[in-house]
Amino acid sequence: MRYPGTHPRRFEQKYKEHAPERHPGILDEVRARGMTPAGSHVPILVEELLAVLAPRPGERALDATLGHGGHAQRLLAALGPDGVLLGLDADPLELARSEARLRALGYGPERFVARRTNFAALEGALAELGWDGVDVLLADLGVSSMQLDDPARGFSFKLAGPLDMRMNPRREPSARQWLERVDAAELEQALRDHADEPHAALLARAIERRRGSLVTTLDLAELVRGVLARWDEEQREASVRRVFQAVRIAVNDEFAVLEQLLRALPRVLRPGGRAALLTFHSGEDRRVKKAFEQGREAGIYAAISDEVVRPGPAERRDNPRAAPAKLRWARRA
Repeated sequence: MRYPGTHPRRFEQKYKEHAPERHPGILDEVRARGMTPAGSHVPILVEELLAVLAPRPGERALDATLGHGGHAQRLLAALGPDGVLLGLDADPLELARSEARLRALGYGPERFVARRTNFAALEGALAELGWDGVDVLLADLGVSSMQLDDPARGFSFKLAGPLDMRMNPRREPSARQWLERVDAAELEQALRDHADEPHAALLARAIERRRGSLVTTLDLAELVRGVLARWDEEQREASVRRVFQAVRIAVNDEFAVLEQLLRALPRVLRPGGRAALLTFHSGEDRRVKKAFEQGREAGIYAAISDEVVRPGPAERRDNPRAAPAKLRWARRA
């Protein structure tokens, strides 16, 4: 691999991190610097999740957001040789890589089944397998590091990339397409509802005026910075993050998909089954909290988490992306 300078800087140039089996120790070296290796993802709140999910040998489990497979790997170990895990992911690129990685660890199709779909369609996936439900269900609602770090996926404004942001790159619209057809009023509402953006009206009008000219992630980021030029840098960058969050949620219809999952949850959990959801912003957490509380009042859930579980100081230091994570759980009656 040829690259300028003494160290590879671009995502695609970090060949050692993309092939850790050929470069032993590289992942530990990168993580020791407080960074996430390119092409991988550090699972969050692993021990806390295992404690509340309490997977037992022989049970059926569902990882509704497979991602890199870090949580799934630990669940598979706990389920023992007679347990089965179904992993879902809408991203065809990452699903194929994660399935190959888990297969290489010795988990054959009798132990691990992978399906490409988002978790709103989990009931169909269970029916296809002939499962009447699951004992354990996990959904990590965060964007994976593999998606965030790859400029070609268009989730981040750190480097120039196409204005995409799709979890499933085969499904339209992309972020660019969505911004080209949304009007200022709808965009303002999305910025308020999805990200609590205080400058929603101002930014929505500015983005509408630039309709058709926003092509890359840097185009959108620079537009936000320019509109908020009289605010300090910290406030501007916070708004850039919120705008990207709001657009990503809209493009992937994330709140509607989450609400479908929450409605399906009582039907797919077996009696005594445990569910745990990891959320990363207030809109998600509010929906999960409300659904769990209503389920407990209705007698659907025997117990729920009364408080969120957050990453401790050590995990936040070692993996800064864990900082906003909130874990809530429920146990079926």
